[in-house]
Amino acid sequence: MTVVLWILQVLLAAEFLWHGWLMVAPPAELVEIINANIGPRFSVFIGVAESLGALGLVLPGVTRMLPGLTPLTAVGLMIVAGSASVLHLSRGETGSAIITAILFGLCTFVAYMRWKVKPLSSRKTVLGFLNSSKI
Repeated sequence: MTVVLWILQVLLAAEFLWHGWLMVAPPAELVEIINANIGPRFSVFIGVAESLGALGLVLPGVTRMLPGLTPLTAVGLMIVAGSASVLHLSRGETGSAIITAILFGLCTFVAYMRWKVKPLSSRKTVLGFLNSSKI
């Protein structure tokens, strides 16, 4: 299950990083579509939040520093994905709403699993384990 969670976290991070970059610096043909309902400053805010969320899904587990941030980041990305689903439904974009609803579900799964079932261990725990074992 740990491998599945890591693969899912990396894939979600890649998706949110890519979409965050599209929100911050969209191609010319997408500027009008993206800014139709939310405005350019808010789209940059969303893009930065998604990019930071992508880092928050992976970096705490890789560095083993503040691993409790991973489920909290997943919850934050749930808010982003849920809000995006509502926005896409209000604009009649059913396909995009379904995709963001799936992302919401995947973020929910990561948040729950990393919070309750398979939490990441911190650096202190890992080093404590190494010091207490007889190598």
